[in-house]
Amino acid sequence: MPVPISNLFLSGLSPGSRDALLSRSVFVELPLHTVLYNSGPAPGHAFFLTSGLASVLTPMVNGEVAEVCFIGHEGIIGSLQLLGPASMATRCMMQLAGAGLRIPFPVLQRAFDSSEEIRRRILNLVQEQAVVVAQIAGCNRLHCAEERLVRWLLMAQDQTGFDLLRFTQQYLAEMIGAQRTTVTVLAGELQQRGLIRYSRGSIDVLDRAGLEEIACDCYPIIRSLHTKLYNREANPAATDGTHSFYRDASSSLTTSV
Repeated sequence: MPVPISNLFLSGLSPGSRDALLSRSVFVELPLHTVLYNSGPAPGHAFFLTSGLASVLTPMVNGEVAEVCFIGHEGIIGSLQLLGPASMATRCMMQLAGAGLRIPFPVLQRAFDSSEEIRRRILNLVQEQAVVVAQIAGCNRLHCAEERLVRWLLMAQDQTGFDLLRFTQQYLAEMIGAQRTTVTVLAGELQQRGLIRYSRGSIDVLDRAGLEEIACDCYPIIRSLHTKLYNREANPAATDGTHSFYRDASSSLTTSV
């Protein structure tokens, strides 16, 4: 059946390169907490997300985890593993239910090795993600919990394309390295200022411009990196609930699976 494709990486490829990948991909639903890859050698599959949000997590020996980045419909799950044989210490799982295109990892590896266009675009993507991870590391070390939470919410909105974000207090606390009670207090303050609507398990962004005003300088740096990667101008939040930068950058491609 026809499936709409809104993955920005695929949308930016030439028709020939895109079709080569789509022809070997299968559209799959990705429920909450679906594991996309575990730590260790190369995964069995890579994924082009079309909706939802995946977290790349670093597990610690005491059982705790730290989020090092997240990936939405702008990228590829498994791109870093294409670069060489190093065993990954991270794992990746869906933190916001969605869907995507699943491709066997060996197929994507062959495309990376044989196609100059696909290899160049993936290398650009991986470089951008590495710079973002470095920026987030600095943010987590130097900026206060409110700034980290606002930066995280804006990034999550960018990479899902929607204002309503369904995340628990505990998850948000883990992702910004704060106590759950701290997140509760901060979210309550943001709600009182009319910036978000907060209820158990969900955050609705009401005033994106207001959030951007109190965000740390890490957020505009990260947004600029995404904008340059896809050669698009970042626009203010759309009125229909979808952040317009990611909405406009997505094409209306379809494929059959």
